[in-house]
Amino acid sequence: MPASASSFNTRILLPLLASIVAITPLAIDMYLPAMLVIADDLQTSMPNVQISLSIYLAGYALGMLFFGPIADQIGRRKLAKIGLTLFGITSLALAFTTDIYAFWVLRTVQAFTGAAATVVVPGIIRHIYQKNTAKGMSYVSMIMMVAPLLAPSIGSLILGFSVWSTIFLILAAYSFIILAFVHVYLIDIPIFKNDLKGLPLFFNSYKIILSNKDARADILSSMFVSFGFFCFLTSVPFVYLDLFKVSEQLFGILFAFNVIALMFGNFLNTRIVPRIGSRKMLYYGLIFGLLSGAALLTFSIMQLSLYFIVGAIAPLMMSLGIIASNADSLILMKFEANTGTATAVIGTLRFGSGALVGPLLAILHAKSAVPFSSLMFGAVILTVLVQLVHYLNSKKNASN
Repeated sequence: MPASASSFNTRILLPLLASIVAITPLAIDMYLPAMLVIADDLQTSMPNVQISLSIYLAGYALGMLFFGPIADQIGRRKLAKIGLTLFGITSLALAFTTDIYAFWVLRTVQAFTGAAATVVVPGIIRHIYQKNTAKGMSYVSMIMMVAPLLAPSIGSLILGFSVWSTIFLILAAYSFIILAFVHVYLIDIPIFKNDLKGLPLFFNSYKIILSNKDARADILSSMFVSFGFFCFLTSVPFVYLDLFKVSEQLFGILFAFNVIALMFGNFLNTRIVPRIGSRKMLYYGLIFGLLSGAALLTFSIMQLSLYFIVGAIAPLMMSLGIIASNADSLILMKFEANTGTATAVIGTLRFGSGALVGPLLAILHAKSAVPFSSLMFGAVILTVLVQLVHYLNSKKNASN
């Protein structure tokens, strides 16, 4: 454990930080099995309920933009408590909603306030782990990934003995329980007050992040890798269920296998990155991603069997986890006084790039695994290019 982390009870703190971040995948994935039931109960169409997912992503991205600079000014612990409280209250309100338009509005508020809680986490990790931030990020990611792994099954289980509104009651209970732990265990970290207020504060905060040339390659890398991950998330139901006609049970197993590969990538990162550093680890992840991405595209073009596709996706997901953790770490290390704003930039670009996946796949008229494989491989190629430009510029600046 790094010396800077020695004064913290990380055995409690890291799972707590992961639990805070987990409210987003839980809020996204737990109600997916209930969409048809919600549509019937609210007397609306299935597409109208599906829209609530896009609304949530948009609300979350806006929340990240709004609360990032605020976290840098009022402190992480206070903002986390506000966000969790409002998220819990909104979840309670969603459980008693009888109108689809009210459902949309409440989902927006739920996402927006949830962002207030989650935006504080990377800054706290950076404060604890310092130069080993990537190690801390990987630990939290690894624990947090249990949420998307289990959330759809939890939602289905709830529907088996209760009504859809119970899903949101459980989300509310979860947020209030985490709030109690935050009140007792969450540390606060130093804040760097800015004399600016209101809109000038927001614009100045984002100017600091976006004008830093040294951080641009890592910001773009984080965005491209997230785009690749959302390509998988958006396409995997079509590829596994529709294209290869697997059963729902086998789909769950294959999906879990891919998520476990992602978790394993983060586990490897925690073991290796303290020895070689985030930049080298990112490069190793890119090499591995390039090879597995090329294999996935090749297998798709050759129309090989499902297990070739699954076998290529797993190492690609593992490499995406390694690249993302280290890119985010390298960004945060550059902005000690603005970790909240830096997190907001990362999160907004992450979810914004994810929102592009659906329209792109629709334009490509996916009838095989080639479109999604091409997009995932393309995301890795773009990441390689921006990192190559960064490497060459670094060498050039070092020689001057």
